[in-house]
Amino acid sequence: MTSMRLRSSSYLLIALIAAGCAVSAGEAQAQPVTVKDAWVRAPAPGQKVAGAYMELVSRTDLALTAVASPVAASAELHNTSVEEGVMRMRPVARIELPPGKPVKLAPGGLHIMLIDVKQPLKPGDKVPLTLTVQRADLSGRSVFTVQAEVRAAAAENAHRH
Repeated sequence: MTSMRLRSSSYLLIALIAAGCAVSAGEAQAQPVTVKDAWVRAPAPGQKVAGAYMELVSRTDLALTAVASPVAASAELHNTSVEEGVMRMRPVARIELPPGKPVKLAPGGLHIMLIDVKQPLKPGDKVPLTLTVQRADLSGRSVFTVQAEVRAAAAENAHRH
């Protein structure tokens, strides 16, 4: 009787673990934000910062609140603006992601800044970027990683054509 109860408990535990794994896999596939064309500009030789860019489309009202990458000591959300003819780049606390509306992180506007890059980044390399998005009502957040391809700077591309 005891071995039967123990065996039944073991089967129940295995079933619960399997059910938990199935839910986790399903949640992983239901990523709250679609990311398109993620890329990182290759830094100039000796430069320790790099910009990262992409297009984000959220299914619900979210905000991008943090980013991290193992290739840099830190990463920040930034916005570039022109004030009185001077280009300025400033950190921002969050980037709003309204539902269904594409938000472009691009040179000269909103972007991610990788600071104190730890290794050379060459065109064709892949850079993992871990993004944190938070619900507008602050009820929850999601963290997911995307792979961004390193591309040559625009000036370098212009010289190749």
